[in-house]
Amino acid sequence: MSTSQAYNEEKGGSSSLGEPEYGHDPASGGIFSSDYKRHDDLKEMLDSNKDSLKLEAMKRIVAMIARGKNASDLFPAVVKNVACKNIEVKKLVYVYLVRYAEEQQDLALLSISTFQRGLKDPNQLIRASALRVLSSIRVPIIVPIMMLAIKEAASDMSPYVRKTAAHAIPKLYSLDSDQKDQLIEVIEKLLADKTTLVAGSVVMAFEEVCPERIDLIHKNYRKLCNLLIDVEEWGQVVIINMLTRYARTQFLSPNQNESLLEENAEKAFYGSDEEDAKDDKTEAASLVKRKPYVMDPDHRLLLRNTKPLLQSRNAAVVMAVAQLYFHLAPKAEVGVIAKALVRLLRSHSEVQYVVLQNVATMSIKRRGMFEPYLKSFYIRSTDPTQIKILKLEVLTNLANETNISTILREFQTYIRSMDKDFVAATIQAIGRCATNIGKVRDTCLNGLVQLLSNRDELVVAESVVVIKKLLQMQPSQHSEIIKHMAKLTDNIQVPMARASILWLIGEYCEHVPKIAPDVLRKMAKSFTNEEDIVKLQVINLAAKLYLTNSKQSKLLTQYVLNLAKYDQNYDIRDRARFIRQLIVPTEKSGALNKYAKKLFLAQKPAPILESSFKDRDHFQLGSLSHLLNAKAVGYQELPDWPDEAPDPSVRNVEVPEWTKCTSREKRKEKVEKPFYSDSEGESGPTESADSEPESVSESESESSSGTESGSGSGSEEEEEESGDQSEEEKKKKKKKKKEKELPRKASLESMGSNTGASSDPNRDQRHGDFCFICPGILPLPSLYPHLISSVPQVISPVFSSVKTYELLHRMTGEGLSVEYYFSRQPFAPDPHMVAVQIQFSNNTDSEVKNVRISEPKLLSGMRVQEFKEIESLAPGETTSVVMGIDFCDSTQAANFQLCTHTRQFYGAIQPPVGELMAPVFMSENEFKKEQGKLTGMSEITEKLTLPETCQSDHTIVQRVTSAANVSRVPCGADNEYRFAAKTVTSGSLVLITLEKKEGALAQLTVNSEKMVIGTMLVKDIIQALTQ
Repeated sequence: MSTSQAYNEEKGGSSSLGEPEYGHDPASGGIFSSDYKRHDDLKEMLDSNKDSLKLEAMKRIVAMIARGKNASDLFPAVVKNVACKNIEVKKLVYVYLVRYAEEQQDLALLSISTFQRGLKDPNQLIRASALRVLSSIRVPIIVPIMMLAIKEAASDMSPYVRKTAAHAIPKLYSLDSDQKDQLIEVIEKLLADKTTLVAGSVVMAFEEVCPERIDLIHKNYRKLCNLLIDVEEWGQVVIINMLTRYARTQFLSPNQNESLLEENAEKAFYGSDEEDAKDDKTEAASLVKRKPYVMDPDHRLLLRNTKPLLQSRNAAVVMAVAQLYFHLAPKAEVGVIAKALVRLLRSHSEVQYVVLQNVATMSIKRRGMFEPYLKSFYIRSTDPTQIKILKLEVLTNLANETNISTILREFQTYIRSMDKDFVAATIQAIGRCATNIGKVRDTCLNGLVQLLSNRDELVVAESVVVIKKLLQMQPSQHSEIIKHMAKLTDNIQVPMARASILWLIGEYCEHVPKIAPDVLRKMAKSFTNEEDIVKLQVINLAAKLYLTNSKQSKLLTQYVLNLAKYDQNYDIRDRARFIRQLIVPTEKSGALNKYAKKLFLAQKPAPILESSFKDRDHFQLGSLSHLLNAKAVGYQELPDWPDEAPDPSVRNVEVPEWTKCTSREKRKEKVEKPFYSDSEGESGPTESADSEPESVSESESESSSGTESGSGSGSEEEEEESGDQSEEEKKKKKKKKKEKELPRKASLESMGSNTGASSDPNRDQRHGDFCFICPGILPLPSLYPHLISSVPQVISPVFSSVKTYELLHRMTGEGLSVEYYFSRQPFAPDPHMVAVQIQFSNNTDSEVKNVRISEPKLLSGMRVQEFKEIESLAPGETTSVVMGIDFCDSTQAANFQLCTHTRQFYGAIQPPVGELMAPVFMSENEFKKEQGKLTGMSEITEKLTLPETCQSDHTIVQRVTSAANVSRVPCGADNEYRFAAKTVTSGSLVLITLEKKEGALAQLTVNSEKMVIGTMLVKDIIQALTQ
């Protein structure tokens, strides 16, 4: 960021807080110099060892973000503290990272392992925050990590973490839509969640990812209806909107009988007698066949459970319930929403605007619903213009013969308002009332004529437009009004009003034969100065007068057409040319000339003044699409009612057998029966025989549970289970346990002391394959002490077919060719580096001197141990050197310059993921123990099909070891192969398990803390096995 930008941002936000940053020396330009050390104090606090300072710094940074200041330059300093042990600091760090992770993706990726550790934190807030940050990093490469994190979080004990997992699902879907199938599985799992905290979030994820999968809702429909009252308000809105669409596909219309009667009434009104006679029988038959409507109990459940939410304090919830009732409820029950919606009109203007938009739509079809609340829609002087216009719309929709006098008195008051847009809308509303209610038409027309003498030009103009529409209904009765309007052409300057007057005079010129030619004369004078819309009406007026009164208007018409012929607007030129050919008879004029009068003076239907909200109800009420009257992105169409009800049994949920048992004692007896049967109590040998496996299982559970559950807890559980047994029997059990443990310890000690050749033939057979693959391993008996040690031992490398890579082609290198391969030998100077064998070949006729590496360009953390300079390479000679590279457990390339005495060449060494590790010897028990620690997100499982060429043990092992530098772990199962290694740089374990299934199917599992390495390794091994 430049200094000027930083200064402007700092000044723009902090002036009101009284915190200007001045320099210590006034002469040094204090205010400006502070920008060079911007946020230095915060960076120092974040780098300190005291948690209190870090916490204070993070509070200040989050406050800056809340005030809208840019704190992105602090990202490196903040992200270092993501591993801080202080919970409060860690929470604030995650808040910061959620805000800036998307902007600073590269830096955020460096801390991805810390976020992964955060996913296993004991604190639920940290786990949720870590997932939130991870899903905020919008980089496709970490999609597998995000997928695993979401799956793990979906099974978390904390509902808050599961809720965060549901929030992360749409983020991952927007990043990679190919994950849809896996995400649907997670959504299905979360939909079954019974906590109210998760319900709203998972339904939102469902709406974003797979709204068409209505089958996922069936089993959870009743649960969602019952949970609805306790879900948070945001979730209530989402669930209600989704259930509205669901109900429209699963239930029959509650108003179907009424709609049928309405259709029959329409047919009876419009149809002919003959047609009615023919259709009477078929309609009667259909009415007999149609069953009387009975509401589905699940439909009633939805209406019953949403009704109390009409009293919610949240306007969005009330609006959601209102639209649900409007779209789903029987007409007799819809009225309950009116009172709740009227209550919302006392809220903020933004809420009023949305509510009135929906009320305006509802009031067209369900007018009676809002009639009792007519006065609630009266307009206040403090209302914004948009609210006033919407209230006018509702009042006009509610107008009928009973209340029209009251409404017109209101309208008379509104016309005196100072808000011109509102006055114009009021005049249009009066016109609509006059159109819809015949008995007040004359009253409205007289009132509008009086407005023609108003001082305000806009009021007069709008009145003219409305009067023109009303006069079209009864033109013969109102010739005086037309004359009065003709006189206004001198005063009114609004183009639309002038055009309306001219259209009226031209259309009804026969009613005003003396005035019409005079108006044309006046308009011809000002023709060149008029607007385009007025010019077109002048041409029309001239044409109509030419056809009806050619004696007086022939010359005027030709004059107007000549003026129009050279007008700047091509529409006016074209219209003049067309009308001249049509009305003036010439030799060239065609057959249309005879019908000119019929074309121009045909009877025109009167316009129908309709509400702009008439056809808006095809959008779901309360939606953005309804508000805009246009389909918004992501809008889900409201389905039509089905003709026949789908099977309601799909919503039945099977109750588990044990829950049907009401008595707790019966359940207890059912569980305890096999343990305490009569035969066990009677015979002593069976009791001792049964107790042995019990003690074995206890010892196994103790060893697997670690330090948390010791022998004490095991004995306590045993005491609880065997409450009826005597003290002596308990002592016998303990003695047997000790006797069994002693031989096991002795056998381990004897194995450790035995340094000679193995005398156990079974043991040799068991480890035979392992020795064959790893020829550099020490004799097995000497390694038995490692079975007891917990630290895995690094062993000699696994040798397989060596793959060479080209570093420099002889054409590019001007005769010098360079190849390299990964030797899989430990690099002696530094064990944390990967050994790379480089082979130089001189294909030229001259000597190559001073071959060396210079200017290595490495990513942060990577290191290179250069080889010793090759002083001379004779023509045709080949030599090999070894260099070490610390890749930091990454597959990023190490870039450098390869120099000779004359030239410099660019080179890059990029390792396959399998070469970033060293083989490790482990026993089977150690493997299982370590694998148990690396579950969940650290475990990646893929299924594959092995080809015919890769069915034997030798081939499988050879292909796995060629893909990765791993060693085989002994395994008792015939159909299972295990391999172990650790990463060279960090020493993180990588455990590979390949399990053969039926036929050629197999399952590959990789367990590793380094999830990126694990993901890439799975792909490489599958490629090696299936090629």
